[in-house]
Amino acid sequence: MDNKLIEITELKKYYIVGSQTVKALQGVTLTIRKGEYVAIMGASGSGKSTLMNLIGALDTPTKGDYILNGSDVSHMEDEELAEIRNKEIGFIFQTFNLLPRNTALENVVLPLIYAGTPKLEREQRGKDVLKSVGLESRMTHKPNELSGGQRQRVAVARALVNNPSIILADEPTGNLDSKTSVDIMRLFDTIHEHGNTVIVVTHEEDIAMHAHRIIKLKDGLVEMDVVNKEITVA
Repeated sequence: MDNKLIEITELKKYYIVGSQTVKALQGVTLTIRKGEYVAIMGASGSGKSTLMNLIGALDTPTKGDYILNGSDVSHMEDEELAEIRNKEIGFIFQTFNLLPRNTALENVVLPLIYAGTPKLEREQRGKDVLKSVGLESRMTHKPNELSGGQRQRVAVARALVNNPSIILADEPTGNLDSKTSVDIMRLFDTIHEHGNTVIVVTHEEDIAMHAHRIIKLKDGLVEMDVVNKEITVA
């Protein structure tokens, strides 16, 4: 059975900055299978953020092909990309990206509103997923009433609520202290154990060590792609 979730072939991304052409990605080829736990690493300027934006359908490549769960994302228009993002990808950002005036539950069900899910169903799914991340007692709290770790758990719940193909996390512990970071990575481990495909973009070695596979970028190319034999268990 073919369980390829992501197929990227000779992916290139160039930006025009003034009179200069910045070659952010110079030909990346990789495959990620369903159920993998992958860390994408690299120094500033390595191309990892550009690759994350392409995997997350936030941008389209200059050249190359990107197949996500059977759909060719490389040449999609904005409206199609938005649909793919909402259906296939659960995003978790360093800055949480929560709406400040909305409760935890209201923040979590936003992707379901965009998907047209009926109100009763989306509220139940929102409650279930908040419970799964240990926040059943915080559903009616607004972001400013939550700790950093709790806010990131709300963001994780929002990423999970649509049952996406991929959980895509960008520096998910970047705004958290070390103890809270351990708690969040433990949550990621659990999410992966439940069968989810998890991709974490990070520059932190200790965060990457939770993943089962580590991909390192340098100068817009894959420098290293290895199985992690020393997985950190939180």
